[in-house]
Amino acid sequence: MLIDFFIGFLLMNAMPHFILGIYKGRMLSAFGFSAKANLAYGLLNYSLSIGLFAFQYGLGDLLNHPTYLGALVVMTIYVLTGQFWYNLFQKPYLNNN
Repeated sequence: MLIDFFIGFLLMNAMPHFILGIYKGRMLSAFGFSAKANLAYGLLNYSLSIGLFAFQYGLGDLLNHPTYLGALVVMTIYVLTGQFWYNLFQKPYLNNN
């Protein structure tokens, strides 16, 4: 049960660090305050969450945990497309202000 807490905690902790890293925000992480530090820390949390899940249940058991699977899919989509969304929406806004 405790491992389940950390699986979820790490996945959800990855999201704000990764988002702020993409959007060049500053937030304290284990690796410092910079955007790159937040990206690295977010990816570390993301990887640890998947690793703990695989250790506890095996990756083949993802379909039996739809809450985790849903959160993992959202986070994975953002990891893969976050820079695109930043370039599309945030960068033009910052350049015009």
